[in-house]
Amino acid sequence: MAQYFVTIHHPDDYDPSVEDEAMSRAIDALNDEMTAAGIRVFVGGLHPASHAKSLRPQPDGQVLLTDGPYLPTHEQIGGFWVLQATDLDEALAWGRKAAIACRAPVEVREFH
Repeated sequence: MAQYFVTIHHPDDYDPSVEDEAMSRAIDALNDEMTAAGIRVFVGGLHPASHAKSLRPQPDGQVLLTDGPYLPTHEQIGGFWVLQATDLDEALAWGRKAAIACRAPVEVREFH
């Protein structure tokens, strides 16, 4: 079975206070369903990208530390699952459920 990285994307200015009780219940139910199916390897939510630190190698061998996400973008990863699925179709089916539960865009990628 392959492992897939299923990421939830939030806009840059995402406000976690919009996450109501119904959304929390939907995400909890999805996590329970993933656990019962034996597909969930790991799950995690992330702090806003504004709390990120980026490390960039420099030509002189030093590493530059900066505040914020690595790439300027309008959306950031807000959370993720690592799933073990039989194939991409199964991972995409779980990704669809994640998009509904989290009310946000989802990306599914296979690990090497």
